[in-house]
Amino acid sequence: MDTGEEKLARMRHSMAHVMASGVLAMFPDAKIAIGPAIENGFYYDFELPRKLKPEDLKVIENRMIKLIAEDYSFEREIIMRADALRLFGSQPYKIELINDLPENEELSIYRMGSFIDLCRGPHVQSTGKLCPQGFKLTSIAGAYWRGDEKRPMLQRIYGTAWHDSKALRTHLAHLEELEKRDHRRLGRELDLFSIHEQVGAGLVHWHPKGARIRVLVEDFWRTEHYKNGYEMVFTPHVGKRWLWETSGHLDFYSESMYPSLHMDKSAYYIKPMNCPFHVMIYNNGKHSYRDLPYRWAELGTVYRYERSGTLHGLLRIRGFTQDDAHLICTPSQMQGEIRDVIRFSLYMLRSFGFQEIEAYLSTMPEKAVGARERWEAAQDSLRETVELEKLKYKVDEGGGAFYGPKIDLKVRDALGRIWQLSTIQFDFNLPDRFNMTFTDSDGIETRPYMIHRALFGSIERFFGVMIENYGGAFPVWLSPVQVVLIPVALNFSDYASEIVHEMRGQDIRAEADLGNERLNAKIRNHQTQKVPFMLIVGERECENRSVSVRTRGGEKSTLSIDEAIEMIQKKIIAKETV
Repeated sequence: MDTGEEKLARMRHSMAHVMASGVLAMFPDAKIAIGPAIENGFYYDFELPRKLKPEDLKVIENRMIKLIAEDYSFEREIIMRADALRLFGSQPYKIELINDLPENEELSIYRMGSFIDLCRGPHVQSTGKLCPQGFKLTSIAGAYWRGDEKRPMLQRIYGTAWHDSKALRTHLAHLEELEKRDHRRLGRELDLFSIHEQVGAGLVHWHPKGARIRVLVEDFWRTEHYKNGYEMVFTPHVGKRWLWETSGHLDFYSESMYPSLHMDKSAYYIKPMNCPFHVMIYNNGKHSYRDLPYRWAELGTVYRYERSGTLHGLLRIRGFTQDDAHLICTPSQMQGEIRDVIRFSLYMLRSFGFQEIEAYLSTMPEKAVGARERWEAAQDSLRETVELEKLKYKVDEGGGAFYGPKIDLKVRDALGRIWQLSTIQFDFNLPDRFNMTFTDSDGIETRPYMIHRALFGSIERFFGVMIENYGGAFPVWLSPVQVVLIPVALNFSDYASEIVHEMRGQDIRAEADLGNERLNAKIRNHQTQKVPFMLIVGERECENRSVSVRTRGGEKSTLSIDEAIEMIQKKIIAKETV
């Protein structure tokens, strides 16, 4: 029996065919590519004689409603390869797909009225089973054929589809909230960051307010690392070819690396990862089991080539700062190190407001380096630790990297979305490649365990996730401006400036708005900028040495200056929102 999700997927896949039929009715010479069901909806890619406009979506929707009403059957047919090539002779993208299939692959098509598509299915019985009030075409985007920027750019139409109009309305309201929280939009509106195509796609420019938040995050990160027994290291941004050959990156990761730079008759590569440099620090001297474990952390900026079509604000970029660390320990220390790093990860994520956290354990794949017993010991250590911490977890059997098992920690945000942030990854590869050793208690040179670990993944991506989770309304401790003093008239400007000076002396980020706008306009502006506290001062406040407090949530009160400072400081220490 089909699950609810399977029924939705079948319905959405069918709706993609209905949409494609409607598009072909508008553009008979259109070239069709692929049209799958996706989470919450569907899409279809087209090569069209002109660029689609937003108003075209309504025209296509009306054609789709008519097709639904006409109740066309979805009819499956097995077809010979030669017949398929003739049938789709005017459709080059379908021809390419057919030619890429194995010779013995069974080909199936689906007919719906006059529309025919190369498709495995499944579909609903007929278009009449679809809800004409339960779908909407949501957007138009560009998409390279097969995700290759060297191939043609197609036009992609996205849609969403549900069993009834109520579910559709709920989803559209959710999409509206997503749009409000989009970190790219809020990044512009709150003046946090920008990305300039003329400088380079996927390269982030941090504006003063965004940089202030970044500094707060990084300062907290460093402080907590020192508390947990880590030491900081700094490593170069480039390394010679030998380093990347030895690490294996040039063999396994070269497509994501930038081309080499040639200096001093040598080839250098901009680093895509920090780990080989940390290994070089380790190999700079001899080590005893008494010296271990080492916990070395670095906020290391790396560069990876991502196709332009995959770039997405701060969430997928080409230059980013990993909150990286490498733990180097003896086999007997492994269990304790894993326990501590998972607890540390949970503490850090919860400190930034993420309370719903799940773990995903990826185990040994078929092709792997390192002895099986080491894999099994590492996997057992990961599993036992997440169970001790009473974390929900799922196992991805065989999903580990070739060089070691890992745990990913995923958080659920304010809108219920899942984000993968922390990663704890064993590595049996680099210690062998770089011949890392320590002298054990018997005086024997022994290979250490190496664990890669990132708490946030990268500072940039974590910042993007935080923006969307909080909708730009950061907790007081992270807000770039915590307090704005607003005088009701310019003759109270000195009093406002005096309070700003006093608050800054108490480590509160305060500013005074001494512009000529009306009071209500100033309040609206700072609410839009999501400042936690607006302190309004006039004649009464000046006489009483008080302030009229208005939070961004709309709460109002009147407090003395000392009471206001104490209240704000408590909110900062407790990492509260207002």
